[in-house]
Amino acid sequence: MRRLPVYLVLDVSGSMHGEKIEAVRNGMQMLVSTLRTDPYALETAYLSVIVFDDTARQVVPLTELMAFQPPHVEAGSTTSLGDALRVTKECIEREVRKTTTDSKGDWKPLVFLMTDGQPTDDWQKGLTEFRKIKPGMVIACAAGHDVDTSILKQITEVVVSLDTADSSTISAFFKWVSASISTSSKKIDLAKSESTQISELPPPPPQITLV
Repeated sequence: MRRLPVYLVLDVSGSMHGEKIEAVRNGMQMLVSTLRTDPYALETAYLSVIVFDDTARQVVPLTELMAFQPPHVEAGSTTSLGDALRVTKECIEREVRKTTTDSKGDWKPLVFLMTDGQPTDDWQKGLTEFRKIKPGMVIACAAGHDVDTSILKQITEVVVSLDTADSSTISAFFKWVSASISTSSKKIDLAKSESTQISELPPPPPQITLV
C-alpha cells in the first residue's frame, strides 16, 4: 500500500506561549478527528509531527491515522528553523518508502511548516539539506506579522500568512490543512496521482492569505 506521508512541522518557540500553543494543540486534535471520518484519508494518510524551539525533534513518527495520538506540545525558547528543516529531511529519508524496480514507494510527502517568528539559527544551512529531498508539496505558514515571509519564500513557493496568530485563525489554518489532506488522499485514491500545485488544494479561508 502506498502511503501519503504528511509532516506537520510546528514552531513551539517562546513566542507561541499561551493562546497560540493552545490553538495548535486543539488544531491537531481537530485535524485528526476530521480526517478519521474521511475514508480516503484513513486509507492513505500517515501523520508525523516535528516541533522546533532551541532544537528540532520529531515527537510523533509517521503514524497511521487510527493510531495517531496528538502530542502535548509546550512553548520553549528560540526558533531553530534550520534545524527543523534538517530534521524533516532526515525523517523523510528514513520513513518514506522509495519506489524501486520491484515496488511503488509512498506518494511524495506533504509538508506543512508553521512558524510565528524569525529564525535564530543558520536556516540557510538547514535549507541546503532540505533541498536534497523532493517532497510533493511544502506549504509554509507565517502565523502573524513577526515572520519574514521572504525567508519562507526561499523554502517553498507556497507561503500563506495568518492575519493574526490567535486561536480562531490558527484553528482555520488546521481546518484548511485537514481539507487539503482529504483532497490529496481522494485524488490519490481516484486518479492515482498526487497534488503538487496549490491550485489542486481547497482555497484557503478568508483569514489566510497566499503571499
